[in-house]
Amino acid sequence: MNNELTPYIGTYRTSYQGNEITLFITKQENKLEKSTGETYYMDALIVKYIVKNSTGTILQDTQSMNLGDQSYFNIVSMGTLPSRGSVALYYDGTNCGIGWGDIYLKKLNATQISWEYRPDDSLIDSATCPQSTDKTVYLPVMKDLIFTKQ
Repeated sequence: MNNELTPYIGTYRTSYQGNEITLFITKQENKLEKSTGETYYMDALIVKYIVKNSTGTILQDTQSMNLGDQSYFNIVSMGTLPSRGSVALYYDGTNCGIGWGDIYLKKLNATQISWEYRPDDSLIDSATCPQSTDKTVYLPVMKDLIFTKQ
């Protein structure tokens, strides 16, 4: 409603602890959602990303993944928070769901957004997550990180 999500659409970039993070934010209209026996449609922001280290090596890339078809790596908006002037998103986490939690984006101006990532935790064991699996969360866990529109 009221085109609240449209200003977030675009490609944004920042540097954090020697890594370059690029967000690709799109809007999906009438996205099918299912929750506690309820089915409904909503407009949602979909975030894909690439994280590169200081030498340009890609650490994680979800840009070419068909994210809705898998249970991890999805970052999808849950709704707007008018009192905070931000959008709340849910992150499924990386491999084995590690790092799942909430992300908040706030539009600062025409070219910048503020990022806040609050990961939750869960117990991981070798039965649910093989030892050889990359368990690193590459997204920046912090508040007020500024991304600039490209």
